[in-house]
Amino acid sequence: MAVFSDDTVTGADISGVEEITKQLEKGEISFDTLIATPTNMPKLGKYARLLGPRGLMPNPKSGTVTTDVNKAVAEAKAGRVEYRVDSTGIVHLAVGKVSFGGAKLLENAAAVMASIKGAKPQSVKGNYIKAIHVTTTMGPSIPVTPNE
Repeated sequence: MAVFSDDTVTGADISGVEEITKQLEKGEISFDTLIATPTNMPKLGKYARLLGPRGLMPNPKSGTVTTDVNKAVAEAKAGRVEYRVDSTGIVHLAVGKVSFGGAKLLENAAAVMASIKGAKPQSVKGNYIKAIHVTTTMGPSIPVTPNE
């Protein structure tokens, strides 16, 4: 995790505008999340072609461009995951890895389901979740009953 800010932030692996800029100049990316302050975003525009395709360019909608950097770092370290719905209404996201174990995967899946059910619009009547399928990266899918 990296923080593109003038201030040093606790909890971040890399912090500081100069340090991150040096890495980006070399084409090195040693972080999986980049959090920036709004005042420093123009400096990142130069590296958009490097960061954008990897999904690392900070974005206000995703919460990676913020004035409260400490809160954003804490959320990212806690394992915050974002999901989007495609044009057909399907949500694709990872709930964990095989190495997590059954209990942790079940906990993550329950948290995802609670989040999706909590985002249900008031105007939607009836079944909001029609089907759930769980799969490994390259394996066959297993249907899951939405009420479980």
